[in-house]
Amino acid sequence: MKHPAARPGLAMLLCICFTHAAWGQARAGDPSQAYPSKPVRVLVGFSAGSTTDIMARIVGQKMNEAWGQPVVVDNRPSAGGVLASSTVATATPDGYTLLSVSAGHAVSAALYSKLPYDTLKDFAGITLFATVPSILVVSPSSGIKSVKELVALARSKPGAFNYSSPGIGSANHLAGELFKSLAKIEVTHVPFKGIPEALTAPLQGSVLFNLSPIVNVLPLAKGGKLVALATSTGKRAAAMPELPTIAEAGVTGYVFDPWFGLLTTAKAPRPVVAKLNREVTRILGLPDVKERLLALGAEPTPVTPEQFDAHVRSEVAKFRKIIQDANIKVD
Repeated sequence: MKHPAARPGLAMLLCICFTHAAWGQARAGDPSQAYPSKPVRVLVGFSAGSTTDIMARIVGQKMNEAWGQPVVVDNRPSAGGVLASSTVATATPDGYTLLSVSAGHAVSAALYSKLPYDTLKDFAGITLFATVPSILVVSPSSGIKSVKELVALARSKPGAFNYSSPGIGSANHLAGELFKSLAKIEVTHVPFKGIPEALTAPLQGSVLFNLSPIVNVLPLAKGGKLVALATSTGKRAAAMPELPTIAEAGVTGYVFDPWFGLLTTAKAPRPVVAKLNREVTRILGLPDVKERLLALGAEPTPVTPEQFDAHVRSEVAKFRKIIQDANIKVD
C-alpha cells in the first residue's frame, strides 16, 4: 500500500498536466496567444518620409520594443497606394502583413471604377492612428483675413479665381471641392504634382486659396508667408487652437478630417486583429508618441476595429458624392 503522503504529489502532477493541456488547447484555438512569433511587415503605398510612412515607423518601433519581433516597414510607392494595397489584400490572412493608409485609401475606392481589390471587402480595420487637419490658407497679398471675406470675394467674381491641390483626386482636391460646394462659390481647380508645389501657388498669389496638411502649413503661417484662416476638421486643431473650424467660420456643414490608420487582410483571425488594436491603442497613448505625433500636427484618434471599418465605409460614400457632384474623372 502506498503511503498517504504520496497522494497530494500525484494530485498536483495531474493538475499540472491538465493545466498545460488546457493552455495548449487555448493557444491552438486562439492564435493571438502566440502572436507575433515571426517578423511583422507593414506596407506603405508612399515614399519614405511621407506622413503615412512616419506613422507606420513610429508605431512599428514601439511594437518591436514590446514584442521583441522585427516590424519591417516596406515602402511600395504608387498612384494612390494601389500597389501596396493589392499586396496586402492578397497576403496570407495571418495578421503578419499590415497596411498603413491615409484617407486616400477611401478616395481611391470612390475615384477609380476598377481596382485590383475591393476596398470594403478585402481589408480588416485595426485602428485609426490619427487625424491631421488641413488648413485653409491664402496669400498675405490678398488682404483676406477671414473665411467670410474669402467667400465674399469669390462670390463677387464667379469663375475668376483658382485654388490649388497636389493632384486630381487627391484628398486635398476633394477638400477643396467640398468647400467650393458648401460655400457656393465658383472657382477653378489647378492641380500640381505635390503639396510643396501646391502651396507655392498661394505663396506667389497665383491662386486664391489652398487646403494643405497642418504640418506643411504651420511654418509658413508662423513665418507670415501665408495667412491661415481655418481648419478643415470638426474640431479646432491642437497645434493652432486660435483658428476656427471652417464650419465655425461660416461654411455650415463643412467637415473634412484627413486620417491615417492601420489595416490587414480581411480574413485575418479576429483575435489577432483585436490584439493588434489593443497594442496600437496602447502605443498611441504613450507620452513620447503623443509628443511626436503632435509635432506633425497629428492628433491620436484610436478606435475599435469595427469602428474603423465603419469609418472607411462612410468615407468612401462621402468621397463618392463629392467626386460625382464635382464630375471628377481619372479613368
